[in-house]
Amino acid sequence: MVPSNPLAIRALSPTDYSQWLPLWRCYQEFYGTSIADGDTDITWARFVDRSEPMHAFGAFEGEALMGIVHIVFHRSTWTPGDYCYLQDLFTVPAYRGRGVGRALIEHVYQFAGDRRASRVYWLTHETNATAMALYEKLADRSGFIQFRKHLDG
Repeated sequence: MVPSNPLAIRALSPTDYSQWLPLWRCYQEFYGTSIADGDTDITWARFVDRSEPMHAFGAFEGEALMGIVHIVFHRSTWTPGDYCYLQDLFTVPAYRGRGVGRALIEHVYQFAGDRRASRVYWLTHETNATAMALYEKLADRSGFIQFRKHLDG
């Protein structure tokens, strides 16, 4: 099923904050986490600062924000081109299964390709079977397992 109106994917602007914030909070809730308001403010400031390697895009149906995606460009030791890390992807629950997530990922592919990135990659939780069903259609599993250590600071 597709949205009733065509989706418009575009970079989020400062005026989109009031629509972005509830989706950002729902995304955190989905993953059982909470990010401090001050950290969220820093993140948003980075998204709207065009000199930053971080970007936020929204999928709009008319004026309504239906989904968000956040990406970060970074260097790689393996290729001359940057990598594009798709860090966060969230679709309003009522719009899941309607092509919003796919449209956002495909927009990231185009955006990263236009900037000569060598790779787009992302992580998802092993229990997120619904998202993985989409991801299996759009990308290859790398076979790598992530390890992490949180640091103070």
